[in-house]
Amino acid sequence: MLIFFMVLLAGCGFIGRNLLTYLLDNELTQEIRIADKTPPQMAWLNEEQTRAFESDKVEFCSANLINAASVRLAFAPHPTTGRSWDVVINCAAETRSNQDDSVYKEGILKLSLNCANEAATQRVKRYVELSSGCVNSSDKAPLKEDCKLEPWTGVAKQKLKVEKELSGINDLSYTVVRLPIVYGIGDKRYLMPRIIIAAIYKYLNETMKLLWNDAMRLNTVHVSDVCAAIWQLSQSPKTNGQVYNIVDDSASTQGSISNLLVDIFNINVDYFGIVMSSLTKVSARIQALP
Repeated sequence: MLIFFMVLLAGCGFIGRNLLTYLLDNELTQEIRIADKTPPQMAWLNEEQTRAFESDKVEFCSANLINAASVRLAFAPHPTTGRSWDVVINCAAETRSNQDDSVYKEGILKLSLNCANEAATQRVKRYVELSSGCVNSSDKAPLKEDCKLEPWTGVAKQKLKVEKELSGINDLSYTVVRLPIVYGIGDKRYLMPRIIIAAIYKYLNETMKLLWNDAMRLNTVHVSDVCAAIWQLSQSPKTNGQVYNIVDDSASTQGSISNLLVDIFNINVDYFGIVMSSLTKVSARIQALP
């Protein structure tokens, strides 16, 4: 099935750029608008991604989605045909760690609701919101979409608020996709920093020490699988108003990922343990007090 007109919000980001190349490589769409505050020329794209952004099917729109006027510009009808957009994928969110709650509220809750409300106004056929698997509780047992929700990160707390608000927006056809740790080409915030740090420990000839222990769950999924899932969910009429967890079948833990780094870099890995890691967490909270 060919979707003719699509908007990727934060299309220059990690998932957005990979989704763009996936759509073009598989000839799944006719026109794509990329809305992002970062221009492609400053997004550190690789050669394949650069060619994708230069495609005659791709239009770039400079937009800060925290600003309502920018959102209206990003959702403006197609310049040639005047058609509204068939599908909008919201890849945009504040994902930097250790930010103040107000930063997450503006960069996630406000941003996402700006976009969702505009999608409803423009009668977008399907709006896909990328959420976080961390909205689920931190229980070690596998969790389904309808399990209890106890968000345990600053990002997840705002993502859950977004999920709840979407159901109350009239005329919005939407799907929520909850993601775990996503890795692959262009990853700068998840597994890649851990790989770089392992290389540094190799150079220093020291033991790499990590917080918590080897049993800590770190569910993962490759970005190419995320792109395929987003595509399937965006075109299926059965997914309207539904929430989906996306994850691979590796059942990854901090230990299993560390073992891969041990094999690659021939380093030693150790853990601070639960007690010391908990003290570190308390110390960070105390330092954050005014």
